[in-house]
Amino acid sequence: MALLFALAQWVERRNQLTGKQISSPWVYALSIAVYHTSWTFYGSVGFAATSGLLFLGVYLGGFIAVMFWHITLRKMIQAKETYRITSIADFISTRYNRSQKIAALVTIIALLGIVPYISLQLKAVVASFNLITHDSTQMLDSGLSGFFVTLMMIAFTILFGVRRLDPTERHQGMIFALVAECIVKLVAFISVGLFVSFVMFDGFADINQRLAEAGLEHVTSLATNDNAWSMWVTLIVLSFFAVQLLPRQFHVAVVENTNQKHIRTSMWLFPLYMILINIFVVPIAAGGLLSGLDSNLADFYVLLLPKLAGNNILSLVAFIGGFSAATGMIIITTMTLATMASNHLVLPAIERTNACAFLRGYLLQVRWGLVTLILVGSYWFTLEFADSYILVSIGLMSFVAILQFGPATFGGLFWKKANSMGAFLGLFAGFLAWAYTLVLPTLAKNGWFAMSLLNQGPFGIEMLRPEALFGLEGLNPVTHAVLWSMLANVGTYVAFSLLYQPNKTERNFTAEFMCAMLPRASGHKARPTGLEAYIALPPKLEEAHTLLSNYLPADKAREQVNTIADDLQVLEKTHITIIELVEFHRMLEHVLAGSIGSAGAHGAIENRIRYSDKEAADLQAVFSHIVNELQGPGVTSDLGKSDTQDTGMGLLEDLQAQIDKLQLSIQQKDNEITTLERKLDDRYEEIFKYRLEVQKTHQENEALRRELGEKLSHL
Repeated sequence: MALLFALAQWVERRNQLTGKQISSPWVYALSIAVYHTSWTFYGSVGFAATSGLLFLGVYLGGFIAVMFWHITLRKMIQAKETYRITSIADFISTRYNRSQKIAALVTIIALLGIVPYISLQLKAVVASFNLITHDSTQMLDSGLSGFFVTLMMIAFTILFGVRRLDPTERHQGMIFALVAECIVKLVAFISVGLFVSFVMFDGFADINQRLAEAGLEHVTSLATNDNAWSMWVTLIVLSFFAVQLLPRQFHVAVVENTNQKHIRTSMWLFPLYMILINIFVVPIAAGGLLSGLDSNLADFYVLLLPKLAGNNILSLVAFIGGFSAATGMIIITTMTLATMASNHLVLPAIERTNACAFLRGYLLQVRWGLVTLILVGSYWFTLEFADSYILVSIGLMSFVAILQFGPATFGGLFWKKANSMGAFLGLFAGFLAWAYTLVLPTLAKNGWFAMSLLNQGPFGIEMLRPEALFGLEGLNPVTHAVLWSMLANVGTYVAFSLLYQPNKTERNFTAEFMCAMLPRASGHKARPTGLEAYIALPPKLEEAHTLLSNYLPADKAREQVNTIADDLQVLEKTHITIIELVEFHRMLEHVLAGSIGSAGAHGAIENRIRYSDKEAADLQAVFSHIVNELQGPGVTSDLGKSDTQDTGMGLLEDLQAQIDKLQLSIQQKDNEITTLERKLDDRYEEIFKYRLEVQKTHQENEALRRELGEKLSHL
């Protein structure tokens, strides 16, 4: 861990000295492999030992998702670059008119859903440590080892990912540490796999033959029970969404992306990594069973087999690999959750409470506190629940929670009619269904509720049994939860998106967001204007500095304000135009979004940036003039006669929506012209063929006349 920290330090110091970030497609692609946690390193072997090849479903969905990354991931990154999006909660809320309610709900779902997943990693670290030191996986066998590991994770998460408040929310040092951990866990797992396959046994064929002789064919079977095929579908669906929407996956794949061209490399390198780290899962599971190891310890065969063979060095390598797999996930997930919680739960509460206003200047320390709360809560969950479930079961609970983000995210990418009401109610309905069908049974089985709730249903209503809702019995609890939560989520999302008519501001912003995801040339230039420069710049700079200082250190705030003014080429001016002012505020919001999220930044700009009466009137006049020019003569514009009192960003959103409508109209006209040209070409071709036929007929007639004349002359 000290070496990883040194690597992170070196990368960040190098970036500070050179002023440039390292942009490598290999680093980007390998960082996405943080998807493979201790669930993969330990849990896949345990899954294979009991359910055969079913564990591959967790990765097949990822393979399918990668096939569409040139569409889905590119759109997400394009939106991130436009709105300075910092998390999956920020992305979903921004798509739906920067809704703070949606951001808060997504954050709550993520926190409740991912805490079991973090506890899984802590359990893996503590259990594996105890296993190689005390021959036991019990949590408390080594005294305070679990608590010590939790404290260590808190320290390293703060050191790696939350040391400072970064306006870009990019952490290249942490990403390089993640890449190092991804390489370590891959090398460690392959090393154990090679040892088991070719030292303890005589290759894959020998293992397969011994499995047949021992009656353990289920290890290589596609289906080991009646529910296997429904579980295949369930795992594929869960992994399809998880590889893109887990908070840590969204962060490394979207937020940390520095070049969209890197997507091409990740589309082959990440699947290759998945293949390599899964090649030896079945041989290791088979080796453990054939060696007579307790099947209840199948999750830790990776550690136990080298230890059984007396190879302590390889056991240590395996432990380090599992440690890397777990800590990489813990660090980036906790950092991401802390960012989401501070931006979308704590900060809105601070903004609404005058007594807590001073905390805006301590946002970094708030995140440190949230990191501590998240990891301590995860450790508590480990002590309370983890002994009842194998690693995979805990992970699947989290995957079903994250699945609830799917409809709102991908619907928002492609469906223009999707709106904030449908998204919020869909998320809420899916969350309730997940809690009722999966979380409630977990709590009941751990003694929090009476088991009669599961066996007889609430109030004795059997149709409401959490694991057999409305009489649907015989399914695996995870499949059952996926089915009902998706029916509730998708059904509510679609229904209310169609029934609810959003206001003009949301419609305009939706059009702007959809347009922002279209490919376009990078780079940004200030808009030229011929308007009168009468607005004094220094007060506006000071106003912006005051706003940023609430969330960033004073020197960093001053630097960001000066950078914006320099980019707009107004830093040396004393007065600016109204259009330059609005553009300045737009870029200010873009910078602020990197620290507190897009929704929070938009709210801060609206609440604390003021336009004078003259500025508002001039902006309204300019807006109306531009709309009329765009509409052309003889066409009236509803937007030019806005029924709202919007100024600044609101007017620009209206104008952008009008431009989008005109662009759509132009595109439709172009399509009509293309169709007419095609019809005209077809008609020309028909005329040409007709002329050829006429000419051919004329020639044939002439030939017949000559032949007839010759015959008549002979007569």
